[in-house]
Amino acid sequence: MQTVNFHHHPWHRSFPIGLGWVLMLAILTAQAADPTSGQATLGKVLEGLTVRSFSQKKAAVKNLAAVDHPRVLPVMKALLEGDLYYRKIGRQVLILRSRDAEYAIYDAVTGESLGSGDKKGLSKIIINNQMRVILRDAIARLSLASENAGVRLAAVEEMFDRLSPGDAKLLRDMRETERHPEVLEAIDTGLALEALDSGDENRRLAAVDTLSRSVNRTVRNRLKQLLESNLDGSPREASAKVRAAARKALAAINQRLEMYAMVQTGFFGLSLGSVLLLSAIGLAITFGVMGVINMAHGEMMMLGAYTTYLVQQLMPGWIDASVIVAIPAAFVVSGLMGIAVERGVIRYLYGRPLETLLATFGISLLLQQLVRTLISAQNVAVENPAWMSGAWEVNAALFLTYNRLYILAFSLLVFAALFLILRQTDFGLQIRAVSQNRAMARAIGIRSNWVDAATFGLGSGIAGVAGVALSQLTNVGPNLGQSYIIDSFMVVVFGGVGNLWGTLVGALGLGLVNKLLEPWAGAVMAKILVLVFIILFMQKHPRGLFPQRGRSAED
Repeated sequence: MQTVNFHHHPWHRSFPIGLGWVLMLAILTAQAADPTSGQATLGKVLEGLTVRSFSQKKAAVKNLAAVDHPRVLPVMKALLEGDLYYRKIGRQVLILRSRDAEYAIYDAVTGESLGSGDKKGLSKIIINNQMRVILRDAIARLSLASENAGVRLAAVEEMFDRLSPGDAKLLRDMRETERHPEVLEAIDTGLALEALDSGDENRRLAAVDTLSRSVNRTVRNRLKQLLESNLDGSPREASAKVRAAARKALAAINQRLEMYAMVQTGFFGLSLGSVLLLSAIGLAITFGVMGVINMAHGEMMMLGAYTTYLVQQLMPGWIDASVIVAIPAAFVVSGLMGIAVERGVIRYLYGRPLETLLATFGISLLLQQLVRTLISAQNVAVENPAWMSGAWEVNAALFLTYNRLYILAFSLLVFAALFLILRQTDFGLQIRAVSQNRAMARAIGIRSNWVDAATFGLGSGIAGVAGVALSQLTNVGPNLGQSYIIDSFMVVVFGGVGNLWGTLVGALGLGLVNKLLEPWAGAVMAKILVLVFIILFMQKHPRGLFPQRGRSAED
């Protein structure tokens, strides 16, 4: 019987090595699975930052870059930004974020909030320029490996201004595994920027061709440098072919930038138009349908804006939801105030427009003083919810702010809701009946007094809703309404008194024209030119863009 001699079999020599690898993998796996183990390692490394010696701290920064833990990146950013501290007793490392008059304190290792306080008992971790270079490089490497495509994209674009051979190698390695199209495009741009310094003419030509598709500021500057001359007058770029390609690429980039600038101007114009629409749409009812020159319309918007402020004061921990709550609240507050004004003053003045104008002007002054007395004569701060903050970055040359996008959509929604109320409900039918022939409406049983009050309340309530939107764009103060009352009347008169479509077209049209004129005429002159245009237009079309039959038209 043949026996197996384990001592002479090759398996005998490889067994201990294999067992060692298995044990090492098991230990690493266990450490990866156990977050407290990684935190202990991170905590140990951070202790090295609490010493005075810069050389020891530099070693600690290098060790920190080698730790595989999700808290490393925020800790390194805090250290670079000067927000990393440690307790003088116990040496616990903390991240401090400035918040009002005090600081929000977080545990650097776990990221847990430790409340707020001051810097008493804390010492700041000071770093030098060498450590800053190491930190920036390490942050770039960690950011490039992030699972978030936005973080990777920002990290790549941040390299454009300081591309080194090491960065280029990082980008090449990253390109092998990257799948996100925007990040890939940024990597190609970065590699093309690096290739501009190549001695190979064909490679530089290919790089210029790649860069011609970008609108990044750094790309434009680098292409411009290719067309510059040295002090002795010789061209900086020796190759005539590369210079010609760079000139062509710059022309293409400038053409695209002009197109994006026009899109941006159009967006600002529509945004201004949406604000005008919100401020004028309530007036289209009170002035356009009822024929009341309501000089207190702006103050109804002011009440809506202050309602938003008060709702936020009542919901300090729910800022994101407070705007949603403020919309119906502002509608009710301004609507009830409008009904009170109509019942208390306006109903005695129908048919006497000049007296109505004076009376509502007096009411506007009263409401302003009421707000000054009850709240404050100073402007108050209304916070933007997180979902309305920031901007949609279409590309490096085109940004659309979220708050204006939401307000544009909101104004169209309000317009659609009002249109449906006036066209598809019994209430809307009664409003139109009373506005066109009050005597006939009464004869068929419509309570015209009730309809007048409800219509005025509806117009004032919509003005309140407009105030909610305005609170997200501008300061909220007692004079807020005064800034929009003239523009509101201009929109209603230009669009056609009593016509909602005219108000929509008038508001968006005037907003666009205003923004198109501003770049070369200035903001004030643009307003004057728009006013002159409206006056001349009204000479030819006294009833506006869309003439409407109604009480005012009949009168």
